Amino acid sequence: MTKIKIDPGHGGRDPGAVGNGLQEKDITLKISKKIERLLEDYEVQVSLTRTGDQTLSLKQRTDMANAWGADYLLSIHINAGSGTGFESFTFNGRYNGKQETNRKRSIIHTEIMRQLSGVRDRGEKEANFHMVRECRAEAMLTENFFIDNKADADKLKQDAWLDRIAQGHVNGLAIALGLKKKVQAKPAPAQKESTNKNTFYRVITGSFSDRSNANRRVDELKKAGFDSFIDVYYK
Repeated sequence: MTKIKIDPGHGGRDPGAVGNGLQEKDITLKISKKIERLLEDYEVQVSLTRTGDQTLSLKQRTDMANAWGADYLLSIHINAGSGTGFESFTFNGRYNGKQETNRKRSIIHTEIMRQLSGVRDRGEKEANFHMVRECRAEAMLTENFFIDNKADADKLKQDAWLDRIAQGHVNGLAIALGLKKKVQAKPAPAQKESTNKNTFYRVITGSFSDRSNANRRVDELKKAGFDSFIDVYYK
């Protein structure tokens, strides 16, 4: 089964980029957990490098992915520098499988942009980032909006936009990695009601160990206009 490692950037003593009342470490964790939840619908194993506000070095993160035997690493970040929009990165060096890594990244990037209507596409880029360089698996790092741009930050404060970001990542991963959705158990078909005029449906209103109580219930039903009788049975 495919194993995806999701890395919420920064955390703990490292808040990452800060702006407009937001900290990168908080937003990356929210997005990562949303991605994890959405991937529960697929036949895939998912693991996060952190699930809370932990301090982790870059080496610890890639060591986790490598030791776990991840097939794909997705590192989630928020940008800064007064720009706007979305961009993604793979490693800029020479390595086996680079063409395939970039092909998968292109699919994921495209699916994310499909969800981010009206957002500037800053492009598919390469860089010498630790997370995409030191992981043995195919790896991609995404920069989701600019925390120091008020318009971008306003989006990052809205759960609906975080949902869009997460959904785009998952849609892309599903296509790029060929993930299959889990088979949902089909509900049992509803029994069709008989149209036979000779079919009757008996309504049971209770069982009593005391005959007098049973007689009382029959009387009550008859007074209410319902035909009623006592059926005696033995255990």
